[in-house]
Amino acid sequence: MKIKSSFVCQQCGYKSPSFLGKCPNCSSWNSLVETIERREKGPAWGKVNKRERKTTVSAEKLGDVKTTKVNRISTGIREADQVLGGGLVPGSLILLAGDPGIGKSTLTLQIISSVGGLYVSGEESAEQIKLRAERLKIKTDKILVLADTNVESILDTAATNRKDIDLLIIDSIQTLWTEELSGTPGAIGQVRESTLKLLDFAKREHLPVILIGHVTKEGTIAGPKTLEHIVDTVLYLEGERFQYLRLLRTTKNRFGPVDEIGVFAMEESGMKEVTNPSELFLGKTSDDTGSVIIATLEGTRPLLVEVQALTVATQIPIPRRVGNGINSNRLQMLVAIIQKHLKLPLGQFDIFVNVASGIKVFEPAADLGICLAIISSFKNKPLLSKTVAIGEVGLLGEIRNVIGLERRIKEAKKLGFNNLITSKNYNYLTKVVAVLF
Repeated sequence: MKIKSSFVCQQCGYKSPSFLGKCPNCSSWNSLVETIERREKGPAWGKVNKRERKTTVSAEKLGDVKTTKVNRISTGIREADQVLGGGLVPGSLILLAGDPGIGKSTLTLQIISSVGGLYVSGEESAEQIKLRAERLKIKTDKILVLADTNVESILDTAATNRKDIDLLIIDSIQTLWTEELSGTPGAIGQVRESTLKLLDFAKREHLPVILIGHVTKEGTIAGPKTLEHIVDTVLYLEGERFQYLRLLRTTKNRFGPVDEIGVFAMEESGMKEVTNPSELFLGKTSDDTGSVIIATLEGTRPLLVEVQALTVATQIPIPRRVGNGINSNRLQMLVAIIQKHLKLPLGQFDIFVNVASGIKVFEPAADLGICLAIISSFKNKPLLSKTVAIGEVGLLGEIRNVIGLERRIKEAKKLGFNNLITSKNYNYLTKVVAVLF
């Protein structure tokens, strides 16, 4: 009896018949792991990993295809519905990823308590799930619980209880295994095959399925990227473990817009929606030096956040440029622009820039606010009260227009900010500095 195996890269899924120290596809070192794909048919080996064609299908003209209106299922959480594009689509396969302890299980438990369905846990027992539900004060009358890791057994249970469930949650996909493969749970072959079986079940039964996925130390979904190509929607739950703010972000959505975010606060009673995120990010809008309010755009939602900067005389030959919540390379570029066009001796100062509340801002529209925060800290002069800075700063020191400027301005005015610094009233950074400082 022969055993067929191959070496599979745990980062990109590349297959090789023999071991390689470096993956030729993604250049990762020591990432190829031997994976048993199938065993030949025999009395002791069970099934052969072979797909069979079920029926013969024929092509048809796209114009002749009949469509029906899809009635989305509300999750009971407005922020989650917005990220999904209006709610859960029947038959969709959704991947929810995030760091350990970020709140993925808590959020999905809250969703299924509203929708009703089957919660499959491969990491916790039914008793542990019940204790968490009691701590979060979640209603459990609509939730069925199954502590199992075999995908065939899970699908049999879901099919048996199909009339009583409107949602299937798998926590997590890395714990599942299928009888058709001999690899260990978490191996690429097992994860991919289990996901394909769940996808087939979701489409056939018109049942939305949410898969919880782990994130590697590099910040990508473990599994690896293969899962993102299979599923319909990819959601990331972001935030710092020791902060209460959580952002639910979509990076792929076949049934709605991408780059939408939902804002939550992690409390003892679970994930709570933040109805006005800008007020949460702003806190108290003090007029301290080095503090500037910017208007960033997350999907279609404008948010006002506070950027803080600190300049201090350096004690080392090469001054430090540290950015938290912003791109470090862009910070280096903005410091060089300030030095070049404003003639400020920043080469003798360490510069630290932080976006308050733990949110990450990587769009160019934050450039002007970052520059003004650095200049305010260096000159030890605060900006005028109720000031918002919006604009991209070019290498020549010009202030460029940004996408969605009118929406950002409208959000700023709604919150009482009447002193707007944009490309509409200033075209160069030098002119802004001359007026403000």
